[in-house]
Amino acid sequence: MSELVKLTVHASGAAEIVIDRPERHNAMTLDMYESLLALIAECERNRDVRCIMFRGAGGKSFISGTDIAYFKDFRSGRDGIAYEAFVERVIDTVERIAIPTLAVIDGWAVGGGLALATACDFRLCSDTSRFGAPIAKTLSNTLSSRNIARLQAALGTPRVKKMLLLADYLPAGEVLACGFVYDVCASASLQDAAHALAQRLMALSPVTQKAVKESLRRIVVEQRLDDDDLVEAVYGSANFRDAVDAFTSGSSKQ
Repeated sequence: MSELVKLTVHASGAAEIVIDRPERHNAMTLDMYESLLALIAECERNRDVRCIMFRGAGGKSFISGTDIAYFKDFRSGRDGIAYEAFVERVIDTVERIAIPTLAVIDGWAVGGGLALATACDFRLCSDTSRFGAPIAKTLSNTLSSRNIARLQAALGTPRVKKMLLLADYLPAGEVLACGFVYDVCASASLQDAAHALAQRLMALSPVTQKAVKESLRRIVVEQRLDDDDLVEAVYGSANFRDAVDAFTSGSSKQ
């Protein structure tokens, strides 16, 4: 377990996973990715955890993607295929988390960090944050089609082309205007805003949230509309029956 990836479970039920490598702009090694996956699994086993927040330490970067030193040993395009499959395993894991997820972004969200933030349900950022994947002028690599699909669904094709073909960064105001981020805050108030949003999410139906999250994942990433298993799980749940009973008895609060 890498010491650069840390987990805190708050008494509220919100878990916070922090990437703590600010001297490298929170660039990820493969060990750090594996630690991230292990901590997500730990959160999923903990019934007290009802929301997960992802954050980068240092106030300058959320996550800047994979440490470029990793690519020095690549010898062929097959290395790229293996790498993108590994990245997909990480992003897919984040996207499949059943409980709500928040990306708390203070500074740059770049490359793999942008992909991870996009896989979260909500994003909050500081007013100095910037979003992009300037690979056309840095590594001359590409993103997987699945990650491009996620970006396209969240930002729209013109903005994705602006980021990937022109290597431009999107400022906080632009991503707020298009709905990519839930809110923009001053850095000093970002954590409070994140915890407040987490509290709102944790007060709502987890079975509804789980089903909606999985439906959206299937639609965006897999282009699937089959949902009988999700509908059956929701309508067969105790949460649904209890809510109907409460509503019909007049005790439900709108």
